[in-house]
Amino acid sequence: MKQNIKIPFVDLYSQNEELRTEIDLAIADIINRSDFITGPTVERVEKAIAEYTESEDCASVGSGTNALVCALRALNIGPGDEVLTVGHTFVSTTEAIVNVGAKPVFIDIDEYFHFDLEQCKKFDEIYLGLNAPKAILFVDLYGQTPDIDKIKKFARKYGIKIIQDAAQSFGAKYNDKKIGSLVDLTCFSFNPVKNLGAMGDSGAVTGKKKLIDRVRMYRDHGRKTKYEYETVGYNSRIDNLQAVVIEAKLKKIDEWIERKRKVCHKYTEALKDIVITPKEAPWAYHTYYVYVIETPKGTRDALQKHLKEKGIATNIHYKFPTHTTKAFKDEYTEKLPRTEYVCNNVLSLPCYFTLPEQWQDYIINSIKEFYEKN
Repeated sequence: MKQNIKIPFVDLYSQNEELRTEIDLAIADIINRSDFITGPTVERVEKAIAEYTESEDCASVGSGTNALVCALRALNIGPGDEVLTVGHTFVSTTEAIVNVGAKPVFIDIDEYFHFDLEQCKKFDEIYLGLNAPKAILFVDLYGQTPDIDKIKKFARKYGIKIIQDAAQSFGAKYNDKKIGSLVDLTCFSFNPVKNLGAMGDSGAVTGKKKLIDRVRMYRDHGRKTKYEYETVGYNSRIDNLQAVVIEAKLKKIDEWIERKRKVCHKYTEALKDIVITPKEAPWAYHTYYVYVIETPKGTRDALQKHLKEKGIATNIHYKFPTHTTKAFKDEYTEKLPRTEYVCNNVLSLPCYFTLPEQWQDYIINSIKEFYEKN
């Protein structure tokens, strides 16, 4: 294979090409009808997402971040409330908590990169059921869920609400059941790079109808009817152009996830004796938003440089724990050793379902070549 090859980390063009005609016609129809915001098109997509996730209801919103903010407010989480969450995630998880006036309490992660419930046992001593956190906001990092039943058991002990940040895991399953209705509220992102991606920012919240009605109120300026403002809300509605793209891709999502899993399983089989490959939890159906390896300590940056020189783009999810970044470090001083170790050693490989087999072989051989020399 030629050394001037350039393998991108993501390839949205090849994915969108599979539905180009359908998407083009749907977008043209929206433009011809001048039907751009809310209405029957969005309602149809919300219904389809609710059915897919086996939820009572679904409210679309402007982004995955907006989904988290509206979910927190729908559950009456606000100033002074503590929310248990993780520092190994995209910043929006923490950002949403802070933006509603609540305080994130950071929990370390386990071998699956998930919220480590064992770390929460200390709250038995701290809270004694009197001043418990108001919510748990856990993250389905990289595309699979933590052990939700265990989290629910802990939450029931203190009457804690649960929000699932499923920005990276649309289509995932927990014990063979689709996520979306397993906790109080589930938040999705349809950013273009996600497994179910629009062509701009958008997201959704699923759950019980009573709570989703509150999400709808917050996403639309805090109103229930056109001039009936119940509270201060947001302008967080998706447009119909994004809705029809999501609708088209939703029909293909299960097939696309299976194709992506095939790519990721090939990586695991080829690299399992060289690096630490992703572990699939026994309760989880992993959707592999990204394929993340843990490199031997101290080799990540050199490996990334080597792959770049070979024309292979990679990424880091995530380079810094959220609580150590400038925006949060002065207020949050928790020590999370597993999180901090992982941030120094993880590397994400290209894993889109249209990745050509010869490109994947080239990536695998390039990694093997690096560790044979180092």
